[in-house]
Amino acid sequence: MLRFMPVGDSMTIGSAGEHTWRYRMWQHLRDTYGGPYALVGPRETLYDKATDAPTSYEYADPDFPRAHLAGWGEGWLHMAPLIAEAVRTQRADVLLVSLGLIDLGFYTNAEQTAENVRRFVAEARTANPRVRIAVLPVIPNVRAAEDAPFAAQVTRFNELLAKAVADLDEPRSPLLLASPPPSYDIHLDTYDGTHPNASGERKIAAAFADAMHQAWGVGKPYGG
Repeated sequence: MLRFMPVGDSMTIGSAGEHTWRYRMWQHLRDTYGGPYALVGPRETLYDKATDAPTSYEYADPDFPRAHLAGWGEGWLHMAPLIAEAVRTQRADVLLVSLGLIDLGFYTNAEQTAENVRRFVAEARTANPRVRIAVLPVIPNVRAAEDAPFAAQVTRFNELLAKAVADLDEPRSPLLLASPPPSYDIHLDTYDGTHPNASGERKIAAAFADAMHQAWGVGKPYGG
């Protein structure tokens, strides 16, 4: 049994009424992965904008394994202290991580955020020394399009993220940097410039799926 844990911020937890890219990934694994697998994590809910809390179970299609470790407004800073316990209790084998936008927007600069990436990886490995981690860089968003200093921080962080992945990669616990979706367009693939709509969800899932197929032979290319 291969256990995948999605880890992320608002783009990963999703909000009431959405499918989420986690659902799109589950569909892909269901159709292309030949062995037993599960989506795992200590949380299951969506974010409810009406109550400003992660309390909703109103998925567009609730009939899938909804477990995750994601939170609205949470970043590397927040997940690093949680990841060891989550990996240990959920027996996660593969982490699919999409974080960084919140950190850079509200909490830490590029260098500090990159240090939290390294802390996250170290903590995850204390719980499972063979854990595999696929990481998505910060993808296009409306703030980066409109705020040049913020865009510079995103670019710098993505450079430092690539270096961290290269530095920390090891055979028994491989790290993988997924490529940002090449056609991702904040005007077409999000509903507010940041959060993915249906096409954006598919492109994020494809980024992870294609990276895992190319590097680890897991499943098939997305849509293939």
